[in-house]
Amino acid sequence: MRPVSIALVHYPVLDGEGQVVTTAVTNLDVHDLARSARTYGCAHYFIVHPIHAQRELVERIRSHWVDGPGGKRIPDRKAALDLVRIVPSLDDALVTLGGRDHVDVWVTTARDVRSAMPLSSARQRIVQEADGGGGRPVLIVFGTGWGLAREVIDAADAVLPPLRAAASTGYNHLSVRSACAIVLDRLLGAQ
Repeated sequence: MRPVSIALVHYPVLDGEGQVVTTAVTNLDVHDLARSARTYGCAHYFIVHPIHAQRELVERIRSHWVDGPGGKRIPDRKAALDLVRIVPSLDDALVTLGGRDHVDVWVTTARDVRSAMPLSSARQRIVQEADGGGGRPVLIVFGTGWGLAREVIDAADAVLPPLRAAASTGYNHLSVRSACAIVLDRLLGAQ
């Protein structure tokens, strides 16, 4: 399989009125996306935040579980949080992966924004392109708040489709933790 990493973006994202904002780090997001990333074999979990104090907060959380007493007490959490990479921008995450020209960036969204690549096709691309030796690493980007800003979506190589219930419920606002777990399972889970 091609190497897959995930990124959780806190800026640029949208608020409920469609304005570009910066969101705050949520402790549950740090832990739960790391656990999903480790479970499904992701190479890295990038937490993208432009504010230094928020990156320091994530580093304190990470350090407690990787280098501190938390990791000694709960080794499984240490293994998950060891994937966390804290960066000020999505560009910094891409540099870590070899640069923009060497990474396929796939974004997620809860709304229809442009032609989406079906998850079944995305899964095939992860598996089949690696078999030929030509597959680049994939970075799957998740947004906080009300989703990724248009500039992030427009710069992506592919948009993954919104997750929806089979029956119309009139409601589509999963937590990013849930959405990440579902997407990773559909792309990297056992069949």
